[in-house]
Amino acid sequence: MMQPSAPPAPPPPATHSHDGGAGRLESALSVAAVVLGVTVVGEGRRVFGGQRSIGCQVRDRDGEYWLRVISEPVSWAHGQFWEGNATAAGIEGVAKPAWLASHEWEQSDRRFKAELMSLVTAPVCSATAALRSPVGLPDSWWQVLRCSLDALAGWPTTRVSHSQDLATRRLLASFGDRLDPVVREWTTAHGDLHWANLTAPDCWLLDWETWGRAPAGYDAAMLYCTSLLHPETAGRVYDTFADVLETPEGTRAQVCAAAKLLLRAHYGHDLDLAVPLHRHVDRLLTRRRRGGQSFG
Repeated sequence: MMQPSAPPAPPPPATHSHDGGAGRLESALSVAAVVLGVTVVGEGRRVFGGQRSIGCQVRDRDGEYWLRVISEPVSWAHGQFWEGNATAAGIEGVAKPAWLASHEWEQSDRRFKAELMSLVTAPVCSATAALRSPVGLPDSWWQVLRCSLDALAGWPTTRVSHSQDLATRRLLASFGDRLDPVVREWTTAHGDLHWANLTAPDCWLLDWETWGRAPAGYDAAMLYCTSLLHPETAGRVYDTFADVLETPEGTRAQVCAAAKLLLRAHYGHDLDLAVPLHRHVDRLLTRRRRGGQSFG
């Protein structure tokens, strides 16, 4: 088969133990394995994404893979988010998992989707979006990441990851009229590039459900903002993408990323990032204002 997909780090058990969600997903995983002609490897460590997804390592006579099953209410199981991994399959020049096959079915009021991906053995860099400890990444890792994001930025697509309407609403809600919310430059982005979607020591970009057009520099901005709790890594991110982040559009992308992460913090995700994010945005906007540089 092709190049690989690494499983995300599992959340605490409590996040997938309610309402029989884990059991329902376990059953769906068994169905998917039969339909796609694979068997679970050994005891098959299951990785849960809340009550929405389950994944494990599987094999057939040709090799080993990663099998992931997602579940949504039927009314939600459509559109870009539902099709993201499959539509990303043709992207070239990016260190990403290979999408191999899928199968969908309905049961009661829910729709299930099984996706067979190639397997990556490298673990994710962090169990959460925010990085809190060193990961010891070699120069080659950063080179692969930079080349991947450069190739992705130029990839043509009609998919939208982060729309102008979304940017306007988030920026106004989080930072009022401190900057012009109108985005002037758009590129193709992963859309959710944080430390739980990257692997090491080999660099792979995981989870392509939300890829599409976004403000220029958005991926680099998101990675930088999720590095703020580990200043050494944050510095390396900034150095790697300085030419992107130091432009007016790169600054706006950082504020957009901060606004998204602050919304997540409101719901208790990476809450310790909230204060560093506010301080970072304050520095950005103050620096631009003092330098007489606009966001227009």
